[in-house]
Amino acid sequence: MNKLFSPPWWATSPHIQTILPFIFKVTKPVTFRQRQELPDGDFIDLDWLGQAQNGEPILVVVHGLEGSTESHYVRRILTEAKKAKITAVVHHHRGCSGEPNRLARSYHSGDVNDLAFTLSQLTHYYPNSPLYAVGYSLGGNVLTKYQGSAQQNSLIEKAVVVSAPLTLAACAKRLESGFSTVYQRFLIKRLQRKMLDKINTADLTAQMPISKKQLKMLNTFYLFDDKVTAPLHGFTGVNDYYQQSSGLNYLQHITKPTLVIHAQDDPFMTDDVIPNKDQLSPMVEYELHPFGGHVGFVNGGWPWKPTFYLEQRIMNFLLADNDITTQQ
Repeated sequence: MNKLFSPPWWATSPHIQTILPFIFKVTKPVTFRQRQELPDGDFIDLDWLGQAQNGEPILVVVHGLEGSTESHYVRRILTEAKKAKITAVVHHHRGCSGEPNRLARSYHSGDVNDLAFTLSQLTHYYPNSPLYAVGYSLGGNVLTKYQGSAQQNSLIEKAVVVSAPLTLAACAKRLESGFSTVYQRFLIKRLQRKMLDKINTADLTAQMPISKKQLKMLNTFYLFDDKVTAPLHGFTGVNDYYQQSSGLNYLQHITKPTLVIHAQDDPFMTDDVIPNKDQLSPMVEYELHPFGGHVGFVNGGWPWKPTFYLEQRIMNFLLADNDITTQQ
């Protein structure tokens, strides 16, 4: 357990840690968009901060469920990358860049193929630039699975995983109780709106696994994943999806330096996401904090102007062996 992170007295609640960063977002640095056509006829968008030259590293940012470049944690890591003068690129999941994707399918917690495609494109066009990556929440689970399944063939030199739901079934169950249901309700409504748009799209209606009436009844992640996520992405059901997509069992196969950061009070998770020593590869550094909430880790300031632990920790880990150093 790493004790470098300590919340201020007014931010020990996991819900303050989770919600406050969402409310007080930093200004996003200027980015430019690149559309990337996928082999199956769909697309994803990349948002670039700068452009790598002379073999400079590229930081790949993988956002969480229904996130984007506008997410508070993405804005902050882009700001930190700008300070460190390194190029960063946000890999949007399908349909998360502000425009619906073309196909009936979308993205899910174990979808490593789109990330692998982005990484292969970056390696092709910037062959001398080492690739670093940071994944948050769902994106952290995707990054974990990619690192563990690719093993020595991973195109990422170093990675950081933040607040990842590494055991999906347990996390889905956690969100069905207490105040955590507020987060579930917020996210489910966003997913339902997206699915409703697809049900209403003439070319996609026949491919939808449910009707509008059925969609309104899916008020938990377990139900949504069973009736929508699983059938749309080739799983036999929700349990098959959760079993194949959970990142926990991939940690032991990771061969590239990877830092995993969790908060034990994360309202999206239970202790089931915490790996034991036998589940950790020697290349994985695991950091568990008593406090921090979900992608929160507020470590100072005041409620109207909080400061954060994550960005400095992420950049220091990724750039430890580089001449580039982060600015305090």
